[in-house]
Amino acid sequence: MPQMRKELHFGRVMSCYAQRPANVNDMLAASFARSPAQTAVVDGSQRLSYSELAARAATLAGHLAARGVNKGDRVAVMLTNGLDAVLSVIAIARLGAILVPLGTRLRRPEIAYIFGDSQPVAIIHGAEFALEFPPEGPAQTLRFNVASAAWQAMCQSGSQSPAPVVPIDEEEVFGILYTSGTTGKPKGAMLTHLNVVHSCLHWEDAHSLQRGERTLVCVPWSHVAGLCGVVLPFLHLGGTLVMMAEFKRREFLLQAQEERITHALMVPAMYGLCLLEPDLASFDLAQWRIAAYGSAPMPEPTIARFAQAFPKLQMCNCYGATETTSPATMMPPGDGVAHAQSIGKTVPCGDIRVMDDHGHELPAGEEGEFWIAGPMVVPGYWRNEQANATSFAGGYWKSGDIGAIDAQGYVRIADRKKDMINRGGFKVYPAEVESVLTGIAGVVEAAVVGQSDPMLGESVIAFLNVTGDALTEEQVRSYCTERMADYKVPGRVVLGHTPLPRNANGKIQKADLREMAAALPPPAPRTKAT
Repeated sequence: MPQMRKELHFGRVMSCYAQRPANVNDMLAASFARSPAQTAVVDGSQRLSYSELAARAATLAGHLAARGVNKGDRVAVMLTNGLDAVLSVIAIARLGAILVPLGTRLRRPEIAYIFGDSQPVAIIHGAEFALEFPPEGPAQTLRFNVASAAWQAMCQSGSQSPAPVVPIDEEEVFGILYTSGTTGKPKGAMLTHLNVVHSCLHWEDAHSLQRGERTLVCVPWSHVAGLCGVVLPFLHLGGTLVMMAEFKRREFLLQAQEERITHALMVPAMYGLCLLEPDLASFDLAQWRIAAYGSAPMPEPTIARFAQAFPKLQMCNCYGATETTSPATMMPPGDGVAHAQSIGKTVPCGDIRVMDDHGHELPAGEEGEFWIAGPMVVPGYWRNEQANATSFAGGYWKSGDIGAIDAQGYVRIADRKKDMINRGGFKVYPAEVESVLTGIAGVVEAAVVGQSDPMLGESVIAFLNVTGDALTEEQVRSYCTERMADYKVPGRVVLGHTPLPRNANGKIQKADLREMAAALPPPAPRTKAT
C-alpha cells in the first residue's frame, strides 16, 4: 500500500498519497517518457505510440496557444470517443487551460446554458455537432472542426512549435464537468489536478492495475467515468486505449478479442446486452481480467452469467459521481460475486460517513446519507456559491444517496435521496425534464418519475396535467427531443386533466406516481438509447 499522509487542501484536511505527480501534465509526461514505443491509442486504423501521441498533443497545444488560448481559459470539447478527443484533453492540460467536455447527446438549449456559465474561448467539435452551438455565443470564441483539413494540419507533429508546459499548482482547475441537480440547472463541478491525479492512483491501487494494461473505451469520454475512470488512468499507466465511438455489443466483443483487452469499464446495461449474444462464451477473452461497472446496480443474474461464461473475469462494482472525480468506492477484485449487493469499499484515500438528517454519524449497518471526503472530492462548483453552501459541509460532499456500510467496510446503496433516474448509466434529473415540459403550451404542471426497466435500469415517465385535448404524447416527445439529450426524453407521457397528487404542503407525491408508473406497460424500445 502506498504511503499516505494528512494534508490541507481547499480548507479541508484529508488523506493523500504522499508520493504523487505534481499535476496531470507531470503524470502524463512520466508515461510518455517511460513507454515511448508502447501503443497509446487505437482508433480504427490509427495506432499511435506514446511518443507520437506526445508529439501531436504538444503541436496541437502550440497551435491553440498561437490562436490565443491561455492558462485558465475554458475550452469546450464536443467529440465522440476517438483520437481527437484524447489529443484535445492532453493539449488543453498542457496549456493550463480548463477542459469543458460536452456530452454528444446534449442539445442547443443545454449547450447554451453551459456556454453562458463557463464562457469558453474556444470550441473543439465534430462536424456533426456544428449546428448545435447557439449563434448568440461569445463573439470571440474560436471554432475548431476536427473534420477539417486545418485541424488535421494542427495535429501533425512539426507543423508548429510545441507549446511549453505551463507550471500548474495541483489545486488549480483541470476541467469543469456539468452535472444536473435537483434544481434542474446544471452545475459545473471543478475537477482539480489534485482530484484527477488521485482518481488515477485510486484506480491503479484498488484494482492492482499494471503497466501496459489494455482497455476498451466504450463509455463516453466526456463523462467523468470515461475521462477520469478510463482515459486518464490508462494514460497514467502507459496502457492502451482502444477507442469505440459507439457501443455495439458484438463489435465490443470482437474488438475485445482482437485487441486482447485486460480491462473494461461499462454500465450494467452494456453487460446485459452482451449476454444477448448466443455465442458469448465462444469469444476468446482470456486476457480480460477486470470487468468494472458503475452508474447503476448490476443485476445479480448478470454477474452470475458472466462468471459462468468467463470464470477468470473479476466483476468489480464502482460507485462515484462527477463531484468525486469518478470512484468513491471500488470492489476489491475477486469479491464481486460474493458481495453482489455491495458497491465495494471506500477508495484508499477516501472517507465516507453515513449521516442522519441532523448531521449525526450512524453506526455500521444503519442507513443514512453518504457524506464523502478525500482528495478526489471537488472543491466546489464553478461560479455557484449557493450550490457550494448546500452541497458541502464540514469538508464533506453530501451525496444525496442513502445506504449503509457494514462492519467489514462493504458499502451498500439502499435508495436515492434525490429523485434521480438512471437510464442505462445516464443520469436523468426530473427537475430538469419537468422544467422543459412546463414550457409546452397547455401544460399546467408536470412530474417525472422512473419506471423499472429490465435492460436499462429505469425508463423516464412523465405525468402531465394539461388543458384541452389538442396535445398529444408524440408532440410532447418531439418538443423534448429538440431541447434535451435523447436519454432524458420521456419514454412515455401520461396526459390528464386533473391536478397531480400533492400532500398537505403542496408537494407532488412522487411515490404515488411511481406506483402508477409501475402499473403502466413499458415504453417501446428506442434504438439509440439501447
